[in-house]
Amino acid sequence: MSMPAPLAVPDPIVFLPGARGEEPVAQYWLRQVTLRLRREVCWLWQERGSQADGAIGPGALPPFADRALAALDLVRYDRDKREFFANDVTARHLSQLIGMPAPPELAISPRGSFGWAARTLRLAPVECFVLAVALLPSIDSAAGSVIATCLNDPSRNEPTLALAQRLWDKPDELLCCFDPAHPLLCHGLVTLPAGHGAGAWQASLSVASLVARELLFPGGGLPPALEPVIPVVLPHSIATTAVARVRSAVSGEGGKGTRMSILPVIGASGAPLAEIAAACAERNGLDTVQPAATLARDQLAQVLCTAWLRGHAVFLPGELLADPTAHGPGIEGVPLPGLPILVFVGLHERAAANKLGDCVLPPLTVPPLSYAERIEYWRHAVPWAAQTALLGEVARRFRYEHAAIARIGAELAALDRPPTTEDLLAAARADLDLGALAQPVSPRFGLDKLMLPPVQTRQLDEIIVAMNNLTRVHYDWGTARAWNEGGLAALFSGPPGTGKTMAAEAIALSLALPLYRIDLSQVVNKYIGETEKNLRRLFDTADAADLILFFDEADALFGKRTEVKDAHDRYANLEISYLLERMERFKGLAILATNRKRDLDEAFLRRLRFVVEFPLPGAAERLRIWRSVIPDGVDASALDFEFLAKRFALAGGHIRAIVFQACLQSASEGAPRVLTMPAIIRAVQREYGKLERPNSLDQFGPYAPLVAAERTAR
Repeated sequence: MSMPAPLAVPDPIVFLPGARGEEPVAQYWLRQVTLRLRREVCWLWQERGSQADGAIGPGALPPFADRALAALDLVRYDRDKREFFANDVTARHLSQLIGMPAPPELAISPRGSFGWAARTLRLAPVECFVLAVALLPSIDSAAGSVIATCLNDPSRNEPTLALAQRLWDKPDELLCCFDPAHPLLCHGLVTLPAGHGAGAWQASLSVASLVARELLFPGGGLPPALEPVIPVVLPHSIATTAVARVRSAVSGEGGKGTRMSILPVIGASGAPLAEIAAACAERNGLDTVQPAATLARDQLAQVLCTAWLRGHAVFLPGELLADPTAHGPGIEGVPLPGLPILVFVGLHERAAANKLGDCVLPPLTVPPLSYAERIEYWRHAVPWAAQTALLGEVARRFRYEHAAIARIGAELAALDRPPTTEDLLAAARADLDLGALAQPVSPRFGLDKLMLPPVQTRQLDEIIVAMNNLTRVHYDWGTARAWNEGGLAALFSGPPGTGKTMAAEAIALSLALPLYRIDLSQVVNKYIGETEKNLRRLFDTADAADLILFFDEADALFGKRTEVKDAHDRYANLEISYLLERMERFKGLAILATNRKRDLDEAFLRRLRFVVEFPLPGAAERLRIWRSVIPDGVDASALDFEFLAKRFALAGGHIRAIVFQACLQSASEGAPRVLTMPAIIRAVQREYGKLERPNSLDQFGPYAPLVAAERTAR
């Protein structure tokens, strides 16, 4: 029977080094794969040719056969197959080409090439062959149909270990390539699907696109998936230690020379962690690259392998290693831990470094910018403000790092008009977001709306003066070092409705600072350790810029530590201790409000700069409050303010609630905007009932019959 030409495979009969541009070693082994595929197709025609129905055109592939029968034939016809290779003219010619020695040019292979990888990893010929089998689809997209024919499965067009074993003359040698710790696998040169288990022989072999490009065409430009990191000048405080630590990792000291070395670089958000890492690597003769922002975590292995082939260090932002399944913030380990490469991981928390694996070096901590350094960066970012006192104030208020300062300067430069001080403050506060842990509060009241005794009024004025003078005292008078650039904390205590929240809003309005109310339902968590994590995120974000944190019902968080009787007491005390420590380091203004001052831990009171007692207002203050809470445009001429102020000892919050209730009940459709004494008296009675506060009919004077009628109606 006449067989059609069994040639649907690339025809590398003549070996021409570099003819297609591939690295010579890669070309040699790819030639080995295609020759063996051609020879296998010849045999399959011999084995399956009798099953073909009708005429088959030249160049067609052998037909598919029964898979169970074909599996038996692998053993049954092994001797026949060898005899066919020895006697068939085409197969014998292909065998002679397969047996040709490698040309001498293969001894010279540039870094990152197929030959360099084979020499570095000491790959045996069979291992080089397996790598070439996996590489074939990268160089020839038409090989899929030939692979499917050889595997006798039309749905399988990707190479496998089983295919490599079938093509190799000594199938037993493929057993070494099944080891999961094999250099081809642990270095990321060849990948198998996740979860292949015992089915590795039938699992698809592949070489990632970045890795294939480097193996075949080494020494080219940096692929778009990798971005160079430009070094910066190392901070003097860490230069010696940082360079020495990287040198230790690069030289392999400490037993890490044959494995990945992971160096955590810890610093504040916006700090040039990548650039500092690159500077350390540059001092040790290494360039540093980082993954492009568009890359996902599942593409990280090929990025690391490509960087190893090119001889680069890699910087990975911690966000790229985020563990989406972790309860709370967490990171996963770096893939390919057996790859001998230096990896910097940028982190903002030291605790996260413990989750990076067992190849972790002692972390490198990048110090935050000092006040003088911040001024210098602000001077370059906003040159129009360089000669004003504003720059020093901005440098203290906004403790940002390089990236944030540069971004704000670029935004202001893009305005179509000269920037103003208000523009600068607005741009600096644009990214301030405390998430669900705190809600921004828009101040509604100024200091003139507060009805407080003279002593408390002076205390509020002192808080405002202190905040306005904080920059001068810290940096001109020299208290910044002793107090760690600390801010201020104040306690507002007093009965409900006495104006504590109102005073916080008035201070925020006077200082032009954003005010955030802490949401205790989001901060406090029943799971051990979660409350501290929430507090850390809250204070870390708030520390970046001047703002006011308002802790309403502060006794819920700042309660007294108790004697430890069980585990719950122990962890509750830990929460309070952590809060004490963070309060002392907080650089803004913290205001605590409570009506249960005695329940606060004494250690908190020591850390407070101001303690303001908000008493119940006297008759004179109540009179002012009654008059001030009447809405504009509402006729209150019928109200006896003197009577209301003297007879009802209520706090300002309750008076405001009474007026609001009276307005709600008086604003019927078409009714004039008028408040009357009966409406106010009924609202007063409702408020007393809500507070469960006793009152007598005599207290209501001439309006007692109205109240009596209300009580009788119940």
